Amino acid sequence: MIAPTYDYSVDLLVRTYKTAILAISNELSRLDLSAMSRANSRAALAEVAAILRGLNTESAAWVDRYIPLAATDGVALAIVQLGAAETLEEARKIVKFNRINREFVASAVADTQAELLAVTNNVSRRVKQVIRQVTADSMRANLTRGINGNGTLNADILQRMKKTLGSAIDTGIVDAASRRWRPEKYVEMLTRTKMAATQRESTINEAVGRGAYYGVISKHNAVDKCRGYEGMIVKLTPDAPGNYRYIGDLPRGSIFHPNCRHSVTAIRDPKLLTAE
Repeated sequence: MIAPTYDYSVDLLVRTYKTAILAISNELSRLDLSAMSRANSRAALAEVAAILRGLNTESAAWVDRYIPLAATDGVALAIVQLGAAETLEEARKIVKFNRINREFVASAVADTQAELLAVTNNVSRRVKQVIRQVTADSMRANLTRGINGNGTLNADILQRMKKTLGSAIDTGIVDAASRRWRPEKYVEMLTRTKMAATQRESTINEAVGRGAYYGVISKHNAVDKCRGYEGMIVKLTPDAPGNYRYIGDLPRGSIFHPNCRHSVTAIRDPKLLTAE
């Protein structure tokens, strides 16, 4: 059985971020760099803050809706895999989160919201830094212009300030590997990864709750390090009998990494599997 994917729902959130980032970019482009003042910068920052508040509200609503949906799918998958229902549609009707999954979903929602909030906080912090820098540069340039008797700001100065403004939204966040991400690209990676992980962990939790302590990692002919784990039988709990690796000990840099699409099929007895 192919596990559900969430490209459409992820794209919904990514478009929301793209729209907000474009609105911030348009706001910054309207600034009169030749006559910046503290009042101008305060007005721009207030507008950016309003855009980001709206974005935070929309992203929180998205998380509240779609993270539990991925968890429901994970539980439904386990129900079908273990023979308690024939189809996902049938299984979804009887899904009920066990205690472990209730706690897990609450944690997943909180974690995802916190990570999305970190993106907007980074954008907010960077925009504030850039607007303050450009304001100071403009005021110094205007002071020099008055002293030198020049009628307009030097074109090189204006170009440099425009470039500085443009950099404000280039980096939404820097990850643990020091990679720099544009906000919408990071959000796409983050939410795709969270949805897949939520579905997978919910499947595992439901399976263990039903007495199934093993799983098989899916196959889709991966070309990265994941390929070495495709079709692997794993333990879903570390104290399960048998000479199988515990899924929690697998290296996250090689399997179930960011953007990884591999899932886990729950099984009760690995001995019943065919060699294939």
